[in-house]
Amino acid sequence: MAEVEVPQPDEVREKAENPFTRQVALFVAVYAVGLAIASFGGHNAAKEMMMAKQEEANQWNRYQSKSTREALYRNEILKLEAEKRAAGANWPSEKEELLAEYRRQAERMRADKDEIEKGGEENHGKGARYYQHEVELMQRKDPYFDFAEVAFQIAIVLASVAMLSGKRWAFYGSLGLAVLGVLLAVNGFGLFVAVPGFEG
Repeated sequence: MAEVEVPQPDEVREKAENPFTRQVALFVAVYAVGLAIASFGGHNAAKEMMMAKQEEANQWNRYQSKSTREALYRNEILKLEAEKRAAGANWPSEKEELLAEYRRQAERMRADKDEIEKGGEENHGKGARYYQHEVELMQRKDPYFDFAEVAFQIAIVLASVAMLSGKRWAFYGSLGLAVLGVLLAVNGFGLFVAVPGFEG
């Protein structure tokens, strides 16, 4: 069985005092901050997407309820209008009032549907279409944060390899991945560029 070589205290001290090792350690701390920010953005986007989906479903359920009631009123209007044509001059005033009421209610349901879909003053313009757009927006943002997290995590691993082995290629690789992570995270917050493969 091969023996594992354990670094001696002098060797550890020498690595710790090495300017290159100190520099890489500083970058690892910066990478960790970038990872935390990307993780925050991803969790925030996921939370907002879940809340928007729930509100969107609630709004469309209300819309469906109003649509069903409108259809019922429309059916009653058609029946009464047919009766009115058949009755001619014998059409009672009570039924005319009922017909007028059904028309008012059907129009109210239509107006309510329009407000639910597009939003009104009561909900500050946040209707079903608004929440539908919010869901789509968060779905676009989420992959950028996910890939940014992966980039930062691999950057930290490569930087650790650079510290232990002194390999500069590992450090430069970690630096490149960290820059990629920053760009992805920034784009996740602002959606400045639509990157092919990231957005459906």
